[in-house]
Amino acid sequence: MTETALYILLSLGEPRHGYGISKYVAELTDDRIKLGSGTIYGTLTKMQKDGLIDIYDNTDKRTVYERTDIGSEILDREVHRIESVYDNIRHVRTGASS
Repeated sequence: MTETALYILLSLGEPRHGYGISKYVAELTDDRIKLGSGTIYGTLTKMQKDGLIDIYDNTDKRTVYERTDIGSEILDREVHRIESVYDNIRHVRTGASS
């Protein structure tokens, strides 16, 4: 999973529209990641096609998205994978033996 996709999926812990996702990710990453509308909507389209997200509401000229159960499961797996990578890096950097 790309970092962009991870942060978009993470941001959908509550329903959000595209601009809300962009703002949340920028705040969460201290402006390290600033998502443009093309990136957000391209990723949202793919995630919706893959069943990771769904439309929560489509009124007031804004589409609001939410994470599906499958999306939450995939996010949990990705978090576990990243934690394992982090643990391995710490293990190697501290010189701990197997």
